[in-house]
Amino acid sequence: MAGSDVLPEDHPSRRLADSAYLRAARCELTQRVPVWFQRQAGRSLPEYRALRGPGSILDAIADPATAAEITLQPVRRYGVDAAVLFSDIVVPAAAIGFGIDVVPGVGPVAPEPLRRRADLDRLPPLDPQAHTPYVLETVRLLAAQLEVPLIGFAGAPFTVASYLIEGQPSRQHLLTKALMHADAALWHDLMERLAGIAVASMRSQVLAGASAVQLFDSWAGALAPADYAEFVAPHSKRVFDELADLGVPRGHFGVGTGELLDQMARVGADVVGVDWRVPLGLARQRVGPDVALQGNLDPALCLLDWPTVRTAADRILGEGTAAPGYIFNLGHGVLPETDPAVLERLVDHVHEFDPHGFDLAERQPSNASQRE
Repeated sequence: MAGSDVLPEDHPSRRLADSAYLRAARCELTQRVPVWFQRQAGRSLPEYRALRGPGSILDAIADPATAAEITLQPVRRYGVDAAVLFSDIVVPAAAIGFGIDVVPGVGPVAPEPLRRRADLDRLPPLDPQAHTPYVLETVRLLAAQLEVPLIGFAGAPFTVASYLIEGQPSRQHLLTKALMHADAALWHDLMERLAGIAVASMRSQVLAGASAVQLFDSWAGALAPADYAEFVAPHSKRVFDELADLGVPRGHFGVGTGELLDQMARVGADVVGVDWRVPLGLARQRVGPDVALQGNLDPALCLLDWPTVRTAADRILGEGTAAPGYIFNLGHGVLPETDPAVLERLVDHVHEFDPHGFDLAERQPSNASQRE
């Protein structure tokens, strides 16, 4: 992670440099294991449901006061070590006028999907000040209030492309793969445009006060490693390269990406998120010693009884803290059915864990197993 003179001395990333999350993201030792949850702000929280009401999530995101409050809700309730901006990966594409919305119960939907070269004209460069000023105002509001780092984010070029091409969420990504292989020139031009949009979005969030960023390539796990290397990695690398001068941690995450973890680290990520399918020890081998790991409790387990959650968390904590640079998280987002009380208890449990007291030979936490 590059050093930088780009950010002012009073930027939150400098003020909070010794926070557990930022230290772990730099692979430095921490006094406790930092923890936050993907989708920690959202449908599992009654206070979120009470505040947001009906309508598109994009409407709530466009209201800085509402978006800031939703971002703060899980920080207050859970005591997590980082906040994640309440937004969505299709916000930039919607803001520049491509024609995409987030339909409740469905996800991103584009009534007129990208099908031909002329459709690239619907993806002009993102000007954050003009297109997404509400996002920047939300970040500024949060930076003035938070005592933990704020994580900004954007959708990775491949995952955003899949929504624009398929027109809706897809399991097989057939249309996306067809375009990728049938018209490589158009594919790479599309990815170049989306990479530029991701850079502009995340850079603006950091300049407004975010202390870290995460690039969500949620559906990259649908790709074979060779296809990822040829069609995706160069564009993701561009995103990370063009953010390096900011000197803030750059995270990377996808679902089902166990066979891609090495490549996801090599494109320039400082932190790689791991889903529940890959043991953290194996993930460490794949990403190397200089990249922090984040994960990887199965979100479904949080719907079960506390002893089951605790046992799984202890195993993951043991694996994760075998080397510096570990951030506890779920292997994907918080499920809407999750009882917030379970996450409250989980955060406390993670914070009580001694990251320096793990007995590798026993494969059991030396101080956590008798707590409850």
